[in-house]
Amino acid sequence: MTFRSGTEAQASVLSASNISKHYTRTRALNDVSLAVFRHEIHALLGGNGSGKSTLIKILAGIEKADGDGLIQVGPDSFSTQSWSPRAAYDAGIRVVHQDPGVFLDMSVADNLAAGHGYLTGFGCRVKTALWREHVRRTLARFDIDASPNTRMSRLRPSTRTMVAIGRALQDRAEDDGGGFLILDEPTAALPRGEVELLFAALRRFAAGGQSILFVSHRLPEVLSLCSTVTVLRDGTRIVSRPTKGLDEITLGELVAGRKLADVVHRPDRVLAERPTIVQVHGLCLGPLRNLDIDLREGEVLGIAGLLGSGRTTLLRYMFGDLQAEEGTMAIDGKPARLRSPGEAVTGGIALVPEDRGKDALFRSMTLDNNLAASVVGRYWRRGVLQAGRQNEESKALLTTFSIKATDLSLPPTALSGGNQQKMVLARWLRTQPKVLLLDNPTQGVDVGAREDIHALIRNAAQAGTAVLVVSDDYDELARVSDGVAVLSAGRVSSRLSGADLTAERIARAVYGGMPEALNGEHVHERA
Repeated sequence: MTFRSGTEAQASVLSASNISKHYTRTRALNDVSLAVFRHEIHALLGGNGSGKSTLIKILAGIEKADGDGLIQVGPDSFSTQSWSPRAAYDAGIRVVHQDPGVFLDMSVADNLAAGHGYLTGFGCRVKTALWREHVRRTLARFDIDASPNTRMSRLRPSTRTMVAIGRALQDRAEDDGGGFLILDEPTAALPRGEVELLFAALRRFAAGGQSILFVSHRLPEVLSLCSTVTVLRDGTRIVSRPTKGLDEITLGELVAGRKLADVVHRPDRVLAERPTIVQVHGLCLGPLRNLDIDLREGEVLGIAGLLGSGRTTLLRYMFGDLQAEEGTMAIDGKPARLRSPGEAVTGGIALVPEDRGKDALFRSMTLDNNLAASVVGRYWRRGVLQAGRQNEESKALLTTFSIKATDLSLPPTALSGGNQQKMVLARWLRTQPKVLLLDNPTQGVDVGAREDIHALIRNAAQAGTAVLVVSDDYDELARVSDGVAVLSAGRVSSRLSGADLTAERIARAVYGGMPEALNGEHVHERA
């Protein structure tokens, strides 16, 4: 490793100077600099494709930067050309990703050993007593509410993330603040009530001397947690500044590079006069017990609830993917027993699932074919594919839905997360569905794509589509919904609309009177 001392950023725990990275057709980073200090929780923000992930990979030594930039850890300075995963690890840099990479069927103690190994002695025998003591000290040090033998599946999501953080930092001495911790979207999969538990721990770490780089798309979280923010856009650093004095709109406009609406326009509509499109009555399925839901033409109905409340189960039932134990569904007043997703699509029902990578994208197909998947039959005539017509209509969809893509022959994985999600929406909205089912539609997308998706939802409703939106983001539900139904104990426990339709009141309705729903016995169940 090439080593050289330096004086720049002596006071910082970590700084990166003049970092650039180009791929074949993409400028990922252009002369980016960053400095993070002791006791600081520093936010790294940017839209999908802004260069955040590339910068994190370079800091962790996984990607090699172009040119002769510098990475400085404490007083020691390294050329980016000599920087490596081993150098980053030895310097105390640790990364915990959105998926914390824990093993649910293993104990907490075994998870702490993953990637580090056990304390061993002669003949590679595990020093059981010493290892147990190390685990107990680690759990106490990071204030992790679990015992060494607890199975990970029994822990709440925030505690699993804390175990991943403890695993990453367990070999760092307490008096050095634990090294430099990078958290990449750690709250993306956490329910709202779990986020503050994690944040309380991060604030303790920072007070104790830890330096944290926090990556997130959730701007309210950034303003609540972080003292400093750096914004990247198109591979360039736009600003590094304190969060004090910033509001969500201003910060969002820095990230998006354009003006954002303060609120989504919700027209004053008399939905009671609209015909009912879908009626679900007496549904018993999984956690759902005697559930009733009505959805009118042009209505956007939000669904809120804790993990395990049956939100996703409801969507999968309405899409024909699950069969009811009891209960009925009617579409346009006629009984409908959907035995498969294919029957649901034929009946005018579309679903945008929570995990687009696993359940919505055809990774081995081109963007052109992904966009055409919902209407592929219209392009075949007498056994011949009208490829030219398909391609022209796909190009038009890119413009209509503001999808940033340079080449329709690329796979969907070449797009940012926000553009992938808009592509999935475009695939379904081009069919003008009667019912659109959305499961966390803006999870993991940047603020600009989030606003675009909200506008698409409202436009679909204005055109008459009935929309059911499940979301963990209560601000999102308050912004796009005409009303919100809160699920608890398998039923609709409350409904909110009008002046009551605020993020705070949704949260109160979800968590009010249900402390038992937050214990580790239940939170691991799928929604």
